[in-house]
Amino acid sequence: MTKLQTLPAPEQEQGKGGKAPGNRTRGSGSRGKAGRPRESRGTLAFSRSARVKALAKHALLIITGGIMIYPLLWMVVSSLRPNDLIFREPGLWLNSLEMSNYTDGWSALSHPFGHYMLNSAIVVIGSILGNLISCSMAAYAFARLQFSGKKLFFGIMLLTIMLPFHVVIVPQYILFSQIGWVNTFWPLIVPKLLATDAFFVFLMVQFIRGIPKELDEAARIDGAGHPRIFLRVILPLMVPALATTTIFTFIWTWNDFFGALIYLTDPEMFTVPVALRAFVDSQSATSWGSLFAMSIVSLLPVFLVFLFGQRFLIKGIATTGIK
Repeated sequence: MTKLQTLPAPEQEQGKGGKAPGNRTRGSGSRGKAGRPRESRGTLAFSRSARVKALAKHALLIITGGIMIYPLLWMVVSSLRPNDLIFREPGLWLNSLEMSNYTDGWSALSHPFGHYMLNSAIVVIGSILGNLISCSMAAYAFARLQFSGKKLFFGIMLLTIMLPFHVVIVPQYILFSQIGWVNTFWPLIVPKLLATDAFFVFLMVQFIRGIPKELDEAARIDGAGHPRIFLRVILPLMVPALATTTIFTFIWTWNDFFGALIYLTDPEMFTVPVALRAFVDSQSATSWGSLFAMSIVSLLPVFLVFLFGQRFLIKGIATTGIK
């Protein structure tokens, strides 16, 4: 305790040196204070420029989004206008609501519009099930199995992505006509059961390749074969890719007009896009209000599916793209 008490204080020792450390501290502090305004000015200038750039980007995105969504908003507004004012008032301002377009359009054709939505739902459900079953099995074969000509067949499968649908529509129509499937839903559903959508096969192949093979080996040690590995190990891990396939198949099949127009000739078998085409008559006046109203009704399922499945869609594309 006595030694500690006899030790000189730091201030006294620094004072004996003839220099004032406190002055050095004050000097450095003054330089620091002199430097701080420069840093703060630079930081403020940078933050202001960043804010201006962010505001400009957001303003550009809002303007671009408004331009892109304007036709949809105009169609919604036009569905609530009288038929004679739709093209006279191209703006978005409504002077009166005409809800009769929805009631008239629902029963304007030979069947209620719900009948055509049911036809589309049948085709969509069959197409989704076909793509999920066939494309997942084909993807597992390309990603996990080893067989001769695998790379060749995979390359041919990728080439079919670049093959337009209009190229094969004539031989397909001849084939289905000879079978007797014209004016039925089978030509729109059966090809999905044969893994003809190469995009989804490639999507699932990329996803399966990202799954560790150690899981397959562990299941094989337990005595599981390829069917059990596919059903118990791979398929439960493919939920994002399966969800992406479901959403894309729903949107593309629900909006398919060309295929349904080629194969469906009876008005009772019409799907939604072909039924909407029936509102446009070249020989008489077209009920544009009813057409726009039923177009809005037909867009609601697509909007709801995309709204609730958006996170699965983004997750499936993101996890597939980084493989």
